[in-house]
Amino acid sequence: MFEVSTSTASHLHGDVQHSQLMIIDLLRHAVRRHPQQEIVSRRLEGDIHRYTYRDCYKRTCQLAHALKGLEIEAGDRVATLAWNTYRHVELYYAVSGIGAVIHTVNPRLIAEQIKWILDDAEASWLFVDSSFVPLLDEFANDLKTVKGVVILSDAERQPQLDHIWLPVHNYENLLANQTSQFDWPVFSENTAALLCYTSGTTGNPKGVLTSHRSTVLHAQATMSAELLDLRTDTVLMPMVSMYHVGAWGAPYAAPLAGCKLVLPGAGMSGADMHELISKEKVTVGLGVPTIWLTLHNFLSEHQLDVPSLERVCVGGAASPLGLVKTYDEKYDVYWQPIWGMTETGPLACSAPPTAELKALPASERYTIQTTAGRACFGVDMEIFDAAGQPLPHDGVASGELKVRGPWIASSYYRRDDPEVFADGWLATGDIAVIDAHGYMKVVDRKKDVIKSGGEWISSLDIENIASQHAAINESCVIGVKHPKWDERPLLLVVPNKGHDIDKQDIYKFLEGKIAKWWMPDDIVVVESLPHTGTGKLIKNELRKQYLNYLLEQSA
Repeated sequence: MFEVSTSTASHLHGDVQHSQLMIIDLLRHAVRRHPQQEIVSRRLEGDIHRYTYRDCYKRTCQLAHALKGLEIEAGDRVATLAWNTYRHVELYYAVSGIGAVIHTVNPRLIAEQIKWILDDAEASWLFVDSSFVPLLDEFANDLKTVKGVVILSDAERQPQLDHIWLPVHNYENLLANQTSQFDWPVFSENTAALLCYTSGTTGNPKGVLTSHRSTVLHAQATMSAELLDLRTDTVLMPMVSMYHVGAWGAPYAAPLAGCKLVLPGAGMSGADMHELISKEKVTVGLGVPTIWLTLHNFLSEHQLDVPSLERVCVGGAASPLGLVKTYDEKYDVYWQPIWGMTETGPLACSAPPTAELKALPASERYTIQTTAGRACFGVDMEIFDAAGQPLPHDGVASGELKVRGPWIASSYYRRDDPEVFADGWLATGDIAVIDAHGYMKVVDRKKDVIKSGGEWISSLDIENIASQHAAINESCVIGVKHPKWDERPLLLVVPNKGHDIDKQDIYKFLEGKIAKWWMPDDIVVVESLPHTGTGKLIKNELRKQYLNYLLEQSA
């Protein structure tokens, strides 16, 4: 474990210029070195859009002028509800480029949570894809700080917002007639740049605020051979959403590496993925395991292949051995595990296909591919016991995983969580092992959260709502194995005396109060639930008992 020197001795400073690491310079670098490289997007308008990094930069300059015209100032939070498209990329660069903060919001959350996040961030403007316009009717008029809404669509295709009292603009109209040059300000590299919220595992979500410096350093690490190994001949397709931890840094790393960037928009089906991979010759994909299961199911059903695809970089959930083998044996595609979280910026470790790994027997290689990989340069990673003492990297000893580094969060946005950020470390809440070669594997979780398809689901939030039903005396939600989504919630309920539990009535009660994808896969009626002496639910016993419940029900 590395320690930072606390010596008070004076040091001789190097004679170098004090330039600042600016996010806009990632795009300007792409224009200088790779001006004709493409960004390809599936649009909500139905067509495939393509333009170059040079074109992207020109429109980003136009957008910067438009943002200033909306009186967006340095430090303002500019929120988005948007898919992976070229317009969202332009927002990534223009907003941070003028010194404001791009604030990506997950549209899969329920309206109440979206409103809470926007209010907590004190967002000043909201940019929305046309497919998410119906969401606005549920909360837009109740927002505390948002001054107006901008619709990301062609002017002639913009939907009506008759019930929204806020000023509404069209994105393309804002850019029209703006000059394609902008004098980008230079400010401290420690200025805030990107605000992402966690999925709210217990209570309300927590904001993670990154800086220009941390984002640029993360982009450099992401494109390196230790993480995604991006080159000028790489064709990168991030299936992970740009509203989810900045699409794992892809919109920043791709221009830096000069690789082609293929953006799927709202096309998340197997057919949509196959079309883009085939037509654009995608070589590297990013996404959670369920995305690649979806693609495999489509390819298998239609007897298709993806000959251009070389790697799928997979995070957000444990890598299933079956899919690792399937992608290798059936498609000759390397399943590359990566690990990170919102608080880690996000990427921290991976296991790319090195010559050393390729030389191993398949069974040994597969074992490594089901770990989280090894920490990249800049990330210090350790496991600790309950007393806070570091544990050996022997592949056996397990403890809480803690990390630190230049793009690791030091606190939550406007929150004080000393237990999470103690002694300069981020306590991840994961229980992990690290072997002698540095490969880390998460073996358990400290908190009772459920990870479904790479997204977190709060068991406590569902329990709190279910407990309000007249027929329920007590409830408990646990995560159980699922063949597609890794984990899914199972709701256990104890009925009130004299009441019968009607499953459909419970589901109806939960509708609208939780996100659809949080809905429990089944409801089990039990006579009682186990408790500790202090009255806490003993969830680990229930998880053991019901671990394979959904698998057995579908057998």
